[in-house]
Amino acid sequence: MSLLPFARRAALVALTLAAPSAFAADLVVSAAASLTNAFKQLGEQFERAHPDTKVVLNFGASDVLMQQIVKGAPADVFASADQSAMDKAVAEKVVQPATRKDFAANAIVLIVPHDSRLGIGAPADLSRADVKRVAYGNPSSVPVGRYTRGALESQGLWTAVEAKGVPAQNVRQALDYVARGEVDAGFVFATDAAVMPDKVKVAARVPTPTPVTYPIAVTAQARQAQQANAFVQYVLSPEGQATLAKFGFQKP
Repeated sequence: MSLLPFARRAALVALTLAAPSAFAADLVVSAAASLTNAFKQLGEQFERAHPDTKVVLNFGASDVLMQQIVKGAPADVFASADQSAMDKAVAEKVVQPATRKDFAANAIVLIVPHDSRLGIGAPADLSRADVKRVAYGNPSSVPVGRYTRGALESQGLWTAVEAKGVPAQNVRQALDYVARGEVDAGFVFATDAAVMPDKVKVAARVPTPTPVTYPIAVTAQARQAQQANAFVQYVLSPEGQATLAKFGFQKP
């Protein structure tokens, strides 16, 4: 008996077993931590419109995600919470500049634990002696930290607040510090404060010298380039924008 027909049959069986993966593509989206809730819903909506695609979400600090992509981590789409992280991604040539679009805007707010009795109502109050600990994203790697530093520097408050600072690895960690009462106050995006209305309250909206805008782009090494471009377009679409608005994001 010839081995060739057997080999062909084996190859056919192997192709048959592998067939399901040919109809389902994993679309890896690396997105800023502040986008967690909104992008989870956007991913589900995109999957319903594209049943052959599975959206795999990776959340974290924008700079950390950018460095992961630079080091070769799989990602088809990168969504950043500020322009600086996306500028670095462009400089490192890990995103396709032509696909870069601003898709959302946000704001910085000062929050305190819901049961706080310190009477904090403005960033200037953080200079008081009875305020001991203040959480904010690490400015070296977290967009909300950069926005916070810029805002406080413009008010001449950064040095005083930094002395009481509890740097967080991402905005959700800063939110958790305040929600658990581990700090007296913290700086987060307005959309993050809205996630825990029963645990934190907004003490003040904080003007920033630089507008809080979010860019998105297809990565240079995207394995699912067609789906990646489709996802970016979906985020920019009226339906995608409506979902972002539901979670408190504004139009850029």
